[in-house]
Amino acid sequence: MSIHAALYHRTTYSFDKAVTIHPHIVRLRPAPHSRTPILSYTLRIEPEGHFINWQQDPFGNYLARLVFPEKADKLEIVVDLVADLTAINPFDFFLEEDAEHYPFTYDEALRNELAAYFVRSDRADGLDDLVRDLMPEKPIRTIDFLVSVNQRIQQLVEYKLRLEVGVQTCNETLALRSGSCRDSAFLLMQLFRAMGVASRFVSGYLVQVVPDEKPIEGPAGPTEDFTDLHAWTEVYLPGAGWVGLDPTSGLFASEGHIPLACTPEPSSAAPVSGAIEPCETEFSFENVVTRLHEEPRVTKPYLEEEWSAIDSLGHIVDQRLKSGDVRLTMGGEPTFVSIDDMDGDEWNTTADGTAKRGRAIDLTWRLRDSFASGGLIWFGEGKWYPGEPVPRWAYGIFWRKDGYPMWRSPATLADPSKPGSYGFKEPETLAKAIAEILKIPDHCLMPALEDVDYYRWRAGSLPHFETEEEAKEDDSLERRTLAMLMKRGLDVPSGFVLPMYHDKDLKRWKGSSWKMKRGRLFLIPGASAMGFRLPLDSIRKATKEDLLDELSPIEAEFPPLSPDPLSPYDAPAVEAGSDDDWVPRTALTIETREGRIHVFFPPTGRLEAYLELLAAVELAATKTNLKVVVEGYEAPFDPRIERLKVTPDPGVIEVNIHPSASWEELVDRMTILYGEARLSRLGTEKFMLDGRHSGTGGGNHVVIGGKTPADSPFIRRPDLLASLVAYWQNHPGLSYLFSGLFIGPTSQAPRVDEARDDRLFELDIALDVLRRGVDGPWMIDRTMRHLLTDLTRNTHRAEFCIDKLASPDSATGQLGLLELRAFEMPPHLRMSLVQSLLVRSLVLLFWEKPFKHNSVRWGTSLHDHFMLPHYVWTDIEEVCRDLQDGGIGFQSEWLRPFLEFRFPKFGAVHHSGIDLELRTALEPWHVLGEESTSQGTARYVDSSLERLQVRVFGITEGRHIILCNGRRIPLYPTGVNSEWVGGVRFKAWDPPSALHPSISAQSPLVFDIVDVRNRRSLGGCVYHVSHPGGRSYETFPVNAREAESRRVARFWNEGHTAGVIETAAVGGVPKTFFEAYKGLGEVLVVPPITISYEFPKTLDLRTPSSLQAHEMD
Repeated sequence: MSIHAALYHRTTYSFDKAVTIHPHIVRLRPAPHSRTPILSYTLRIEPEGHFINWQQDPFGNYLARLVFPEKADKLEIVVDLVADLTAINPFDFFLEEDAEHYPFTYDEALRNELAAYFVRSDRADGLDDLVRDLMPEKPIRTIDFLVSVNQRIQQLVEYKLRLEVGVQTCNETLALRSGSCRDSAFLLMQLFRAMGVASRFVSGYLVQVVPDEKPIEGPAGPTEDFTDLHAWTEVYLPGAGWVGLDPTSGLFASEGHIPLACTPEPSSAAPVSGAIEPCETEFSFENVVTRLHEEPRVTKPYLEEEWSAIDSLGHIVDQRLKSGDVRLTMGGEPTFVSIDDMDGDEWNTTADGTAKRGRAIDLTWRLRDSFASGGLIWFGEGKWYPGEPVPRWAYGIFWRKDGYPMWRSPATLADPSKPGSYGFKEPETLAKAIAEILKIPDHCLMPALEDVDYYRWRAGSLPHFETEEEAKEDDSLERRTLAMLMKRGLDVPSGFVLPMYHDKDLKRWKGSSWKMKRGRLFLIPGASAMGFRLPLDSIRKATKEDLLDELSPIEAEFPPLSPDPLSPYDAPAVEAGSDDDWVPRTALTIETREGRIHVFFPPTGRLEAYLELLAAVELAATKTNLKVVVEGYEAPFDPRIERLKVTPDPGVIEVNIHPSASWEELVDRMTILYGEARLSRLGTEKFMLDGRHSGTGGGNHVVIGGKTPADSPFIRRPDLLASLVAYWQNHPGLSYLFSGLFIGPTSQAPRVDEARDDRLFELDIALDVLRRGVDGPWMIDRTMRHLLTDLTRNTHRAEFCIDKLASPDSATGQLGLLELRAFEMPPHLRMSLVQSLLVRSLVLLFWEKPFKHNSVRWGTSLHDHFMLPHYVWTDIEEVCRDLQDGGIGFQSEWLRPFLEFRFPKFGAVHHSGIDLELRTALEPWHVLGEESTSQGTARYVDSSLERLQVRVFGITEGRHIILCNGRRIPLYPTGVNSEWVGGVRFKAWDPPSALHPSISAQSPLVFDIVDVRNRRSLGGCVYHVSHPGGRSYETFPVNAREAESRRVARFWNEGHTAGVIETAAVGGVPKTFFEAYKGLGEVLVVPPITISYEFPKTLDLRTPSSLQAHEMD
């Protein structure tokens, strides 16, 4: 994801007359040790009638000696070069063990070699004072020492453009507290020498480009791309060599620092030195940097002109959707991670965490202000998964579509992330106020106590040395609850319960009295909200009458809502029922937790009932001047309100954003969501230790439907669902270009053909049924439900999830929604929107012309050539051609950023006219058999297998072959002349539990371009699974630049197999075979290529070669 930047630097000396120009020295060619690759370079000198002689000075720098035989009135020096600004990690170096901490000493031989770099040419008094100030009292890490000294100079010296010749003395710079870059570099160099660290002066180019994203805090960086001559300092560290530090910025030198001359003194590094005869001189210069090429990258996937074309197509698709009466809406479930903490468990593996809750709450408040003025914020319970001690939380925002507020006063809503100051009396005050508003008698209100007998028994069962009131943070939840209750007192009510139900005939809430056998209401022991701990079985058994009176979102009619939900309570109060009347099992509970008042709502089947209760709670909170947290059961699903949820998933925060009816609306809402998430310090980038991009690790599920369930295009046209399912099955590229790293039949969203092979036969029958039409929406669900599942028949874990489409089981399953779950979260907003545009375009295509082809029996080729990016991309190009044939101008290049994101390029080499490129490929991981662990039975995922794609261009068939670790790679033509691709599958590391534990890790991979006629490798490259220097990263990359630098460090564009490479041997190799090569060095015998029947396009290094098989025989 590099940028190719063209640097143009002109220096002009215009004289008032023709003068003699004496020999000049020009040091404007990038030094040999420049870590920034220089793709091209030219130096142009005027006057033209000159002589040039390239040399290297004693320090290895390039210099050009110029001789001018004739007089001239102008001297002009022009440098033009192209640099590859691939990210460089300036901290990627190792130190000798005795140099890891400062102060350290150089061994005698090295110190003699570096003698010139210890010479203190400026012994300023102020410098000695600075040394005493910066000298650490005790040894510290050398890298921390370098950072602190470099930043101290940056803070001490204010940058000032200075055109005078030479450098200031250290005393001058310290006295003025200002200077040019060369003054700061000279000061830092002298300071390091005074502190016993070898250092040198560097003159070079500084190239800075505008960052793709402005930081939330800190310096914003340059406002435009620029380049200029610059100066900095390098120090020599045993084990690392020369390391650059830029005291002007306080940073270490990176890819934007291109050294020209590195010398012991500034005078030897001057860009231009020489003399002319006396005259009047006019000096001018020009520095320009131009971006020549930018590979799509996660921080800037599209140029503005590309995005303009994408946006234009979005509006065109909208017009056709509208004219076709499709009534399409589109929502989604993007996921976010912390931008500050890449390593915390809550941002990698666990679902819950303190910081995650805090950021989720902050995001929820922000989204309410952006989307739902007058909306309710609900803090409730989410899903409860096996192995997790408590249910996950879920934060929701609900608001009415008719514009009337659901909750008028945000000031009465408490923040559950902050402790409150309320005691145990305020809940009773609020409960009585709610009862008064709903005209429910006070005697219906009941205090709720903790079960005294249970907790006394638990206290008595503790070890004798423990007290009931004390508990540690790592104790069980129950033990901590016991300690809290014992401190508070078991006779203090935990809260108050108001038994109530919504009368169907009166259309209002009625109170009731619960008669308890023990005389008082004791809660079920636990730490959950009171509403989950009501002793309902002590009231009466559940009956069919307790079923909620829900409306079918598809079939029911929904009249307009009343602007004032409490208007039914203007009528006189209704007497509470007698003891013989029906007693409800529902109640409103009010309690204090952590100083906050929590109001737990009972389940309701009708939205009107929920709004009445909600209005009563808000009015009561306003009258009593109390803040509340609304929790419990959420509002019923109803097309008259909108909802947005923020929920946790392992490692991420998921936002279930409300659907948008148009492209413009979708763009606006998603832009707001990403912006508010960023202000909540949440982002969309996550990386693996080795630098591979993994998105957030969560999904970006696309949810499509209609404004109401009855409007859903899938309810009105079931064949649309059939078209999408069939088309995705016909085009695996749609599954794998947008997938996560974990794919296959046991993944979170397997393809329909990644499980049983016979399922496709059944699928074709079902799709034919949908195309012919079904009787009622419920038959859509019943026709497809048992086919769109994973291996365990989980209907939620499927590429196409219809759980919320038209299930007759519940109202929440009748929303007319189709969820596409195979989309992983992309790292950029616009990439997410392009995903959505692709889906919208395909919906339009199949609405106008249904897709009627049967399923394709891909077999094992699904996990063979469709694991390679070339074939995924070829398939995607076919998809785009289908759209274009349908009059939808979707360009395949708009999906190029996804190719770079999912299949990043590790590197490429060019040898003897042949190009070889390595890219990441996909690998379906295996779920292993059950194993016993200390925490129970577990099924591990074997992620030790990796796959790479090898693409070569320029080879001659029959003459050139490509080897990987001495094995021939099966190559297949791409359709482009002289271009071939193939795959390599190998075991990357040795996990404790894996398939084939006897096979060791097969890294590094050495690739050779072999000329079979000459029996030699023309060149090659090496791919390392981990850092080749042995660096073991302990933290994840903090951004895309660091991740890229880690990937780049694992690819060597050199390193091939030495000696003779014999490819003609077949079968066994007799001893006499090697006699022909005596005196020719090493001999590598390449076994004949063996093509796998199941995976013909992939070389699997785990399988034995024919020679190995011969040896085993």
